[in-house]
Amino acid sequence: MSASPIEVVGQWLQNVANPDVVNKIVAQDATFVSLNTEDAELTKILPWAGTWFGPKAFLDVRAGISSQWDIEAFNVTTMFASDENVGVFGDFRYKSKSLGKVVASPFAILVKVVDGKVTYVQFMEDTYAAASSFRKQGTWTVQTKADAEPFQV
Repeated sequence: MSASPIEVVGQWLQNVANPDVVNKIVAQDATFVSLNTEDAELTKILPWAGTWFGPKAFLDVRAGISSQWDIEAFNVTTMFASDENVGVFGDFRYKSKSLGKVVASPFAILVKVVDGKVTYVQFMEDTYAAASSFRKQGTWTVQTKADAEPFQV
């Protein structure tokens, strides 16, 4: 009897940096969407952002995150499945290696598991908070409404 989708996802989450496990449970043509599908500006800050394919991409995303942040906490608070779809929710705390800034964020992950293999992952977080952990200086001038005054952040 093969593992249920929720068991497969649990195994992946406990072994995201282990090539033996990732190569075993991630399909060769799996898709990993990290934060967005494609954004050249964001990728300059968070190089793993975007759409990636195959087990190596899953390992590279994790390696990229670990190269720039110390992961202080990664807590799964809820995980549930409906057929091949698994939803994972929780929060994390990362400390940027470049500036020592700590950020916390909720996260949501959608994982699809087919025939015991992870075939799709979509990972979402508070990307503004994550990117801000690398903000050394400078401000943005923002105008959120056409009839509002711009402001600095």
